[in-house]
Amino acid sequence: MENSVLPDWPYPRWIAHRGAGLLAPENTLAAFRLGAQYGYRMFECDAKLSADQVVVLLHDADLARTSNGQGLAGEHSWARLSQLDAGRWHSPAYAGEPLGNLQSLAAFCQANGHHLNIEIKPTPGQERHTGERVAEKAALWWAGHAVLPLLTSFQAEALVGARATAPHLPRGLLRHQWDDDVLPLAASLACQALVCHFSLWTAERVQEAQQRGLRTLSYTVNEEAMARQLLAWGVDGIITDRVDLFKPDAA
Repeated sequence: MENSVLPDWPYPRWIAHRGAGLLAPENTLAAFRLGAQYGYRMFECDAKLSADQVVVLLHDADLARTSNGQGLAGEHSWARLSQLDAGRWHSPAYAGEPLGNLQSLAAFCQANGHHLNIEIKPTPGQERHTGERVAEKAALWWAGHAVLPLLTSFQAEALVGARATAPHLPRGLLRHQWDDDVLPLAASLACQALVCHFSLWTAERVQEAQQRGLRTLSYTVNEEAMARQLLAWGVDGIITDRVDLFKPDAA
């Protein structure tokens, strides 16, 4: 197999999942602050659109699990979403914590020299448009910065939209199963990275992906033995909930 040159990779190896894993309400600014207190310098977040096109930090399409709201987030304005309590579901200490948005997180990361993996999580039916809008705003808010955010998605159409809008932003294809088309699909989307569930990686797959010019990332790694194995195989990034267990400066 032909050996491709791996793209430049300015990101830390350790990435805090949704800010601080399970220790704070996911995707809130409180979570990213806590992750930073544990020494993490790169974070993963989830991004989707409000009804008025604000990029909101939220994993689920529905509001119920991680806020006191109801229904699809994409059907509400940011003015409405910003009034919701996104912390009480986690613990009383975070009661009143608001939903985050990407613009505020961008400001936090830039002020502190942090890096970001933005997972594009479209409301169903808005895949390409969400990719376009997230990429547009990321390109605007990170303009002039040496290290750009990494845009990832399970949805190929979201990555198509991101590429069409801001082709200079690095992209990664997310996968929870390994099919024969995984590597060709990543190539067709001009991705710089392949981000897989930890159970999918083997030494051979890591090597094959890297030979094809793809950086290799793994989610969501919460056990020490698995982290050691992935590092031995040479993965480029580990996304974890266990910010209290793993030292982000570990080799």
